Amino acid sequence: MTIIKRQPYDPGPAAWNSILPEAPQYPHLEENRTADWVVIGAGFAGLAAAKRLRQLHPKDSIVILEARQIAHGPAGRNSGFMIDLPHNLSAQDYVGELNADVLQTKMNRHAINFAESASKEYEFSKEAFVRSGKINAAATAKGVKHNLDYATHLKSLHEACDLLDQQQMREICGSDYYQGGLFTAGTAMIQPALFVRELAAGLAKDGVTIYENSAVIEFEKKTSAWEIKTAKATISTPKVILAVNGHIESFGYFKRRLVHIYLYASMTRKLSESEIKSLGGEANWGFTPADAMGTTVRRISGMGGNRIVVRNQMTYNPSLKVDKSKLDKFGIKHQQSFKARFPQLNAVTMEHQWGGALCLSRNSVAAFGEQEDGLFAACCQNGLGTVQGTLVGILAAEQASGQDSEYLKSTLAQSQPNHLPPEPIASIGANAVMRWGEFKAGREL
Repeated sequence: MTIIKRQPYDPGPAAWNSILPEAPQYPHLEENRTADWVVIGAGFAGLAAAKRLRQLHPKDSIVILEARQIAHGPAGRNSGFMIDLPHNLSAQDYVGELNADVLQTKMNRHAINFAESASKEYEFSKEAFVRSGKINAAATAKGVKHNLDYATHLKSLHEACDLLDQQQMREICGSDYYQGGLFTAGTAMIQPALFVRELAAGLAKDGVTIYENSAVIEFEKKTSAWEIKTAKATISTPKVILAVNGHIESFGYFKRRLVHIYLYASMTRKLSESEIKSLGGEANWGFTPADAMGTTVRRISGMGGNRIVVRNQMTYNPSLKVDKSKLDKFGIKHQQSFKARFPQLNAVTMEHQWGGALCLSRNSVAAFGEQEDGLFAACCQNGLGTVQGTLVGILAAEQASGQDSEYLKSTLAQSQPNHLPPEPIASIGANAVMRWGEFKAGREL
């Protein structure tokens, strides 16, 4: 028997969820039951796994167990970029080896197409999923050089992109802060909490049973089934998909192989009509930084109002806990980044500050595959939870179902996540790398 001693932790409110109307409620697991399949985790990986299982096994009973409320965890806390092209956060210019990037782009697009298909089938709200593209924004000459190098790599991949000058960037975002940008068309922009909510609702209509606020506290392999225990009841099932990202270490797998990072973001209050006019630019856009350690900025409009989201700062947290003082400290930095970019909105304050957990491996591979008979992992998304989470969820469902594909073979052929150095070396090293990266980012931060 494995006892789960540590439960997920999410600092600050789930802001993307907070700006939406009240969410539908799903029951807690309160009675013992059986199921053909149990998916643990209702983020991008878990929901994609459940969707793929429903496609492959239309008559089977499928259960999703979520420790929190739907869309309150990391899936509802990210910045909402489903990126198709190479975007390796551990590489200075996001790129890797040519053939690997070609394959990764194909796999990313497979995941985005899967999400788009679900959005159409379940009739998502318009702002939940929009294939609008995104911009690598450069605030410095070094950032412009990064974009030029990235454009050269994309050309070698036979991928189209458009370089933007300062005037074009101003017309998009209303700010003189950026010296240039690089637009690519294949990214889908999502309202992450709305996307997760509506995918969960669609699955529920498809007969998938969802239990929220039903954290797993114990699990054990019996002769013919896994027994999964929550606070009030137990589910017995022959097959389990663990879609809990870095939390998989709490289940006893991939210990000392995963890098646990928290990223931090803030969201403004609603902009007034006069502030919208003063800002100018387009109503919706998304900027990733030309320097990987820089600031992600996004403007949204819709049911939550016109707002701007700023994301930067990260911490290494192997305990999967964050001191509340970090939110206050980073909230000040977000306000500074916002005012530097949008001085015409000097009176606009941040309404929400939050952090979200993400998981990396030192060699940028997933924590994936069958760990024990009937138990499959779909974890470690390397900071790209929207697209990589969706992908490994699909592939885990296919592996568990005995399916085969080029993408599954490729993922299974990857090495395991590398071991971490011992503590305190790992913490000292990780924090030193992040602080140095932020320092070098300069004005991009």
